[in-house]
Amino acid sequence: MFFLTALGVGFLHTLVGPDHYVPFIVIGRARRWGLGRTMLLTFVCGLGHILSSVLLGLLGIAAGVALARVQGWESSRGAWAGWALFLFGLAYTAWGVWRALRGRKHGHAHLHPDGTLHKHAHGHAHAHPAVHEHFHGGEHAHPHVHPKAEVEWEQAPASWKSLTPWLLFVIFVLGPCEPLIPLFFASAVAGDWAQVSLVVAGYGGATLLAMHGLVALFWVGLRKVDLGPLERWTHALAGGVLALAGAAMVFLGL
Repeated sequence: MFFLTALGVGFLHTLVGPDHYVPFIVIGRARRWGLGRTMLLTFVCGLGHILSSVLLGLLGIAAGVALARVQGWESSRGAWAGWALFLFGLAYTAWGVWRALRGRKHGHAHLHPDGTLHKHAHGHAHAHPAVHEHFHGGEHAHPHVHPKAEVEWEQAPASWKSLTPWLLFVIFVLGPCEPLIPLFFASAVAGDWAQVSLVVAGYGGATLLAMHGLVALFWVGLRKVDLGPLERWTHALAGGVLALAGAAMVFLGL
């Protein structure tokens, strides 16, 4: 009975909480991560999210703390996580705007018949026109043909040394699983640790399954969307969505 309840509660809690999947969808799209990389980060953050509440519940039971007090701890953690996601979204938006305005430049090197090596740079925003010409000293021109611009998934993905995955992990560890605590306490107080294991497995499995399913669904859909000139602004847009998700947690209690 507790196992089935935990399954249903975990699934519904994830569906109504956009903070469980929106961050991975928008960050994965902005950074052009492949499905495997996006799923890995989703799993690690989701597991940390669940286990942090389990650990808190175990500490509460071991210390003889009442359920209401542990739920108060979880509520406080929810506020911290919401503010952390909100501020992270604002910071990511600012970085995305700066990155888009700064633009990126790449260079071309050309070897001339006389042995002269000529280099020049020009800016771009992920997309190139079909044909453009470069002029050298007014002497000659030659075209560079580029294929139709598309989002190049995992051609140059952000390094795992980036702070973004780590910050998301910390935010998810801070985030509570409020519905899990009453189910956890109901079994643990009765001393039925087999039932406790089933509750954790059911709730955790349903949560992770729902997170991965939603992230994969949106990843496939967004992968086919070409934003054209807006492609350079994807980081700023992603940050805005994260800030909105954090604001929903803080001010709407989602």
